[in-house]
Amino acid sequence: MSTLQISQGTFHLSAARTLLLNELTIQAGASWAFVGANGSGKSSLARALAGELTAAKGTLVNQFVRPARLSLEQLQKLVSEEWQRNNTDMLSPDEEDTGRTTAEIVQDEIHDAARCQRLAELFGITALLDRRFKYLSTGETRKALLCQALMAEPDLLVLDEPFDGLDVASRANLAQVLAQLHQQGYTVVLVLNRFDDIPDFVEQVGVLAECELTHVGPREAILAEALVAQLAHSENLQGMTLPEADDASAKHTLPAGAPLIVLRDGVVSYNDRAILNHLDWTVNPGEHWQIVGPNGAGKSTLLSLVTGDHPQGYSNDLTLFGRRRGSGETIWDIKQHIGYVSSSLHLDYRVSSSVRNVILSGYFDSIGIYQAVSDRQQSLARQWLQVLGMSAVADAPFHSLSWGQQRLVLIARALVKHPALLILDEPLQGLDSINRQLVRRFVDVLIGEGATQLLFVSHHAEDAPQCITHRLTFVPEGENYRYQLDAL
Repeated sequence: MSTLQISQGTFHLSAARTLLLNELTIQAGASWAFVGANGSGKSSLARALAGELTAAKGTLVNQFVRPARLSLEQLQKLVSEEWQRNNTDMLSPDEEDTGRTTAEIVQDEIHDAARCQRLAELFGITALLDRRFKYLSTGETRKALLCQALMAEPDLLVLDEPFDGLDVASRANLAQVLAQLHQQGYTVVLVLNRFDDIPDFVEQVGVLAECELTHVGPREAILAEALVAQLAHSENLQGMTLPEADDASAKHTLPAGAPLIVLRDGVVSYNDRAILNHLDWTVNPGEHWQIVGPNGAGKSTLLSLVTGDHPQGYSNDLTLFGRRRGSGETIWDIKQHIGYVSSSLHLDYRVSSSVRNVILSGYFDSIGIYQAVSDRQQSLARQWLQVLGMSAVADAPFHSLSWGQQRLVLIARALVKHPALLILDEPLQGLDSINRQLVRRFVDVLIGEGATQLLFVSHHAEDAPQCITHRLTFVPEGENYRYQLDAL
């Protein structure tokens, strides 16, 4: 029986990226699904399993001799090449269409008309064999390419995002065909973006996060694991409505269309040393910014200006939430518009408290609960727990959660008052790969479904969640820094 076995596998993808596969065994006839977000290393994993990547470290024993890998990129490339045969989408009346038929595509490498016919029957595309391949639908081209791969009778079939771009009916049909292949003894490996896409016939599941295989095992056990269940839960939150504010009528509104932050020629210095050096920066409505730079670059100084805590804010041309600094506003006039989460806040939250009470404390901007909680606040907290997928652990000790789950609860705590601006200061610091993915996924959901804008502060540009629209980068220049502002 053929086996693919990887132990402590390290695969170099680039100078800065490495795929880590610690322990993985795929037996002949097995059915697997590996799930990960964009950028998690899924396509690289597919290439590694198909024998197209060499392990730089560890051991890899692959007894499969005829692996086949199919990806959306391969399909797009093939369709593009077919259209280029005429170099036009419109043929003139006297121009011959030189595009290949589906039968020719299926038999591109192995010519066996009888086997081509049998595979076409299995996939339900017999009527398409004589049609030009380039005119097929997305689902039809996907099936034709699968037939092409199966012509060689592969002993390992790796499919990278096979359901991407298909409608519901086409996904169900393709899943049924793959189940038939599995029943016929094929070793089927699916690499997917969503847990919802895992077909019923799949028996084993792996989870990828930040180019690391974090979870591997039987489907039921993996999908029941708390962190994985929360990631799966987040897939179904798009379009949901966030819980309301405690008192919507008391919500502090900003001038319509006014920028949240305007800093003109900002300078902050200590002992004649510039910490911020002539920074011009505006955060307009609807923008979500990532602030990137090394330790000591001035990121924390900039944040302290935004939160109103820095005394040199008064000496700068700085407008926060429609009010010029020094125009008689109080510190509360600024902070009422801000939700703030940082590693230091996380460490400060050492009081013994339940998960529910940590969220409730956001209504009082306190660490712990020291006053009466209303029935409405209790109801809203239950809704936030449902959004996070944490209803089952509502009364569990806050510190019993994983570090990433704790960070999520603190983000919800900051959002209960629906601030105009959420500041996440190094929110991924101290988190392992699966917890980092969990936090990023929920930030995208919570910010995408609400009206709050985001400042996401980190050391690395690749830390950014997908909702980021702009980036402010502190770039070393001599003894100081220059500022690079980019729309993404």
